[in-house]
Amino acid sequence: MNTDSTAYAAEIEAIKQVVATVEHSQQHKDPDKFLALFHPDAVWTTAHGKVLVGLEAISEFTRKVLPAAGWDGKVSYEMIHVLFIRPDVAAVKVRQRYLSPDDDSEGAPLYVMSKQDDGRWLLIACQNTQVVAG
Repeated sequence: MNTDSTAYAAEIEAIKQVVATVEHSQQHKDPDKFLALFHPDAVWTTAHGKVLVGLEAISEFTRKVLPAAGWDGKVSYEMIHVLFIRPDVAAVKVRQRYLSPDDDSEGAPLYVMSKQDDGRWLLIACQNTQVVAG
């Protein structure tokens, strides 16, 4: 993992925990755990380009697709780069892998997160990009 400064070790660990919670929520198809990571005004763009603005839209979409998702829960999220835009705002590059006996697929999400007054890091603007082989 690359970062712009080792001075942010505690913040990086907190951000890593957000990514780990995304992974856990996807593995267990748990929309509540996933949605708890979002700022109320968040923007989410799916891997197929659907733009969701605000927690209500993200929630409606997630509650529809996550429990019905076609994978068997074998998914991994690896934080590969953190860039602190400000001490309380970070751009986080993630490697997302769906693993199955028949076919593996990969995504390259970018999460912009902000640190809240209570110390929690929340997802603010996210782009989930599918990686196409070739």
